[in-house]
Amino acid sequence: MKLLLDFVIIALFFISYKLYGMYVAVAVAMVGYALQVIIHWLRHRSWDKVQLATLALILLLGGATLLFHNETFFKWKPTVVYWLFAAIFIGNQLLGKEPLIKRLLGKNIQLPENIWLHLSYSWIIFFIGLGILNLIVAYYYSTDAWVNFKLFGCLGITVVFIVLQALYMGKYSIENKEETKDSTLPKSDS
Repeated sequence: MKLLLDFVIIALFFISYKLYGMYVAVAVAMVGYALQVIIHWLRHRSWDKVQLATLALILLLGGATLLFHNETFFKWKPTVVYWLFAAIFIGNQLLGKEPLIKRLLGKNIQLPENIWLHLSYSWIIFFIGLGILNLIVAYYYSTDAWVNFKLFGCLGITVVFIVLQALYMGKYSIENKEETKDSTLPKSDS
């Protein structure tokens, strides 16, 4: 549900930008994320820390964009969010007992410990890289190109990365290896 709401907000931002320009689109994103946080609270009676942090960034950078009529503030938002995620992964690596990705997926997938670490490091690199890429597009291309990149480029890159992660996990899945071993054992002639 959260992922769907995220996509809806990004799509509304994109449509608003194309129809009315950047400042209306920023206001739509600010209202959309605020509604997302409220909907989450109404459904779960709890606050999602990542949503609250994202909302704070959107309100801060979106507010600065509207106040100063400078699109650059809002163009920084994806980079700050990506780097915040990278910092969370790094902090968890330094302070946590197990990689964050294992805490998120470990109940459904069994992988060797070193593979969980590889996955965690790859997410850190991914978030840092995507943040840098956002800044390159924001500073060296038009706002129109940045908006298109925000919707299509970031989404496409993320989907490809997740598919590659899934393939990598499938290759090292402990259950997968056990099933393969069982199917290669000679069957008895009972």
